[in-house]
Amino acid sequence: MKIVAITACPVGIAHTYMAAEKLSKTGAELGHDVKVETHGSIGIENGLTEQEIKEADGVIIAADKTVDLERFAGKRIVVVPVADAIKQPAELIERVKTAPVQKASAKTSESKKGKDGNIVYRALMNGVSHMIPFVVVGGLLIALALAIGGEPTANGLAIPEGSIWQKVLDVGGAAFMFMVPILAGYIAYAIADRPALAPGVVGGYIAANGSFYGSEAGAGFLGGILAGFAAGYLVRWIKTWKVPQMIQPIMPILVIPIISMVAIAALFIFVVGAPIAGLMEGLTTMLQGMEGSSKIVLGLLLGAMIAFDMGGPVNKVAFLFGASMIAEGQTGIMGAIAVAICIPPLGMGIATFIRKKLFVKEEQEAGKAAFMMGLVGITEGAIPFAAGDPLRVIPANMIGAMVGAAIAITVGVTNNVPHGGPVVAVLGAVDNVIMFFVSVIIGSLITAFTTIFLKERAQRKVKQSESLKQVG
Repeated sequence: MKIVAITACPVGIAHTYMAAEKLSKTGAELGHDVKVETHGSIGIENGLTEQEIKEADGVIIAADKTVDLERFAGKRIVVVPVADAIKQPAELIERVKTAPVQKASAKTSESKKGKDGNIVYRALMNGVSHMIPFVVVGGLLIALALAIGGEPTANGLAIPEGSIWQKVLDVGGAAFMFMVPILAGYIAYAIADRPALAPGVVGGYIAANGSFYGSEAGAGFLGGILAGFAAGYLVRWIKTWKVPQMIQPIMPILVIPIISMVAIAALFIFVVGAPIAGLMEGLTTMLQGMEGSSKIVLGLLLGAMIAFDMGGPVNKVAFLFGASMIAEGQTGIMGAIAVAICIPPLGMGIATFIRKKLFVKEEQEAGKAAFMMGLVGITEGAIPFAAGDPLRVIPANMIGAMVGAAIAITVGVTNNVPHGGPVVAVLGAVDNVIMFFVSVIIGSLITAFTTIFLKERAQRKVKQSESLKQVG
């Protein structure tokens, strides 16, 4: 047989190409001519021509994201999750012989896995995969500028105005600014296609920019995720509206973006924003009331807040509280925060080094960047991991940061500048340097091994579930 195929996974790295290789090799071994078009993070490669599709006896779509099937009308087609092409390529090739013929009216399709409700996972991973380059490039540029051009001052690490490192810092900051909007935009895009992109990006920007709703910090990446899903499902619903034929051409470029953008903006400005601002004020009051309480309890709380949303409103409350206490002579609070700040990215980096198989190739590369960001106190380096697997990564980050911060505040680690990470210790802003590094190392290892444990446990459950289905 002549078979054409498409492989595509949500991130567009490892599984896309593994599936393509399996189908090609197995097809050749069985005497079939199989050509595979890959939809990876770099775009479409090895594209199928109209002639190749015309001559094909059947089609295999191994994808965990939406694939356009219109060009395969009239062909026998098998649609499965990308994992099936890796596990059972020979079976898929055999199924082509008896597969149903694709109708001409069907324009798009999702794998069975997607129809079964995995659209949330696919949308989330689509946002994460597009966000990672902004986090990595922006974070590394900021890290480079601070590490080489930074000087400790009373207000934190400063880079001389007009220097080349100030320009590098600005470029890194610009890349970082796009992080949450891109995450939200491509989550929305995965749910409702192109009309949802602009509302998602703008919604993500509003979520990340607290000035829209009177908050010193935005809603962070968690707010971006909320904005992305809200925009995506809103646009998806609007697309079902029956409108006059004369309005249909402007629906995707004008009507849908305007309605959805205004609605998402209103959601954050008038509904979500006020609670976030109120939460910040309440947390600040609570922390101020704990100054004289147990150091361990305070350290645990500060660590948990710093690691919870990694640059979001909860993180900012703890950080601003610590910074304000420097002026009061309470530098031990900032010492604990300086430790907690770097643990999530360092922990994620260590986890990817120790158990590479638990992370896709793109995450492995992000792990190296996260480790570098952790060294200069950029907590956001862990965001791609938290956004992709929040139920396991966020608790692991919090546990490690809580332990590290509690150790630091108990043994008297202090920090005289409002910044964190090993860079402040190297530049002389930290007292009790040895225990600072001990706290960081212990906390980072706890985060790394907790992440590994939780991910391996989740994988075992999936394998057990699959085994039970096969037995059944």
